[in-house]
Amino acid sequence: MNGCVTRDQIIVALDVDAHEALRLARQLEGRVRWLKVGMTLYYAEGPEIVRRLRSMGFDVFVDLKLHDIPHQVAGAARELARLGAGMLTVHAAGGEAMMRAAVEASGESAGAAGLTSPAILAVTVLTSMDDETLHSIGVPRSPADQVENLVRLARRAGVDGVVCSPQEASAVRSELGPNALVVTPGVRPEGSEVGDQARVATPAQAVAAGASHLVIGRPITGSALPAEAVERIVEGT
Repeated sequence: MNGCVTRDQIIVALDVDAHEALRLARQLEGRVRWLKVGMTLYYAEGPEIVRRLRSMGFDVFVDLKLHDIPHQVAGAARELARLGAGMLTVHAAGGEAMMRAAVEASGESAGAAGLTSPAILAVTVLTSMDDETLHSIGVPRSPADQVENLVRLARRAGVDGVVCSPQEASAVRSELGPNALVVTPGVRPEGSEVGDQARVATPAQAVAAGASHLVIGRPITGSALPAEAVERIVEGT
């Protein structure tokens, strides 16, 4: 795959409060398709922030990384689908039955509401984790090997794609084929601070490796001119 990044591939992570999220959204209208609502924003504002961003014309990736017994995850996925989430995440480590429950419940709920079913993404290994971190929680594999293990489990569960670091994107793409979603956080434009990420790549590198979507937060939201930061990412590839 080439390393050309399109606007529709960029998911801007709004890990801020509601006032700032809406300010950023107004500046990014027409510049990107996707905004990410993660734990920080969702837990502060609840479902209403998703509704408001959707009313502005954005597709919303609700990234709550659901991880519980299948019954609880099904209930949460059902409500997020009813909200109109375009993508939502579950932890692959929750197991095949849990992931399948999210897929089935979200599809049923969206259908009943006359909405398109959200894409269910299985989170593999967080981009902040390295070998030492995995070993400390009892996982003897390397991040790459653990991602491979969880991707196979996720595929059996029928999810639409996975979340992995750019460093595993190529192997994941080979495993899941050309139509799966491969969403990569840990994406940093050249010269950006890495922060708390351990396994990173530039936008062009991530797309070339097989990523379908790039989650980018601070390099855009921390910029004085977020729309121009998006342009630099697109034009720089």
